[in-house]
Amino acid sequence: MSSRYISSSVPNDIEELRRFLREEFSLISIAIGNLADGHYDVLHVAPSKPRTGDVRYADGSDWNPGSGEGLYTYLSSGAWSKL
Repeated sequence: MSSRYISSSVPNDIEELRRFLREEFSLISIAIGNLADGHYDVLHVAPSKPRTGDVRYADGSDWNPGSGEGLYTYLSSGAWSKL
C-alpha cells in the first residue's frame, strides 16, 4: 500500500456517501499509518520539484542520486545526500 493519499470524486447520491466516506477514511488512515511507521515508497524517478528537507527512497537503478539504492535527503545546495 502506498503512503500517498489521492482523493476520489464525491458521489452525488447521498446513499453512496456513507460507503464513500468509509473507504476514504480507511485510505487516509493507511497513508497516515505508513508515514507514522516511517515507510517510504520506492521511487524510480527523481521528484520533479524537490524541496530542501525532502526525504525519498531511491531504487538505485532507474533513479540513482549517487550512492545506489537507499534513503536520501534533499539539501539546500540542490544535491541529494544518502542518509
